[in-house]
Amino acid sequence: MTGNAKRQILDGALDLLRAEGGGAITLATAAKQVGLTKPGLMYHFPTKEALMLGVVDHVAARWEQLLLDRLGQPLETASPHQRIRAYVEVALAAEFDRADFAIYSDALYREALTAAWVRRFEGWLDLPDDLPAAARGRLTAARLLADGYWMAAATDVFPAQAQDRAQVIAVAEELLKDESAS
Repeated sequence: MTGNAKRQILDGALDLLRAEGGGAITLATAAKQVGLTKPGLMYHFPTKEALMLGVVDHVAARWEQLLLDRLGQPLETASPHQRIRAYVEVALAAEFDRADFAIYSDALYREALTAAWVRRFEGWLDLPDDLPAAARGRLTAARLLADGYWMAAATDVFPAQAQDRAQVIAVAEELLKDESAS
């Protein structure tokens, strides 16, 4: 394998999740998926925990890149409205699947995996304490709407009907109105 070995392993682990519909990843199955021996994989990821941390960070990095692309400016220069808007737009427009959901939901049960998500998303989702209560509520509601939408789309369990998508986006737009900008 080349210098992209880690990325190939992480992509292969995600492919396993997609093929298994969100099933478990082992070092042996991940190695086989990318044509390595188990010791060859363990050179890059010595434990299953290390592999899972790598997979979580890989998926979270994809999300973060989508968010940055949508935002169109450095995160540090964006207002809370701009950050949440980017998050909502990505969640309502990007393609996600059960592997994304499995990686995200698995973090609930492992503190180290949760920390990887928090590290990548804290700056996107934190709202300043001095933000007016009405604006906080609207931005939080928009984020939670987006979370529910992507979860339904990624799991394909009760997904939104295609004909309802435009109305869902319209509701999100209403929530994302920045009254301070007028």
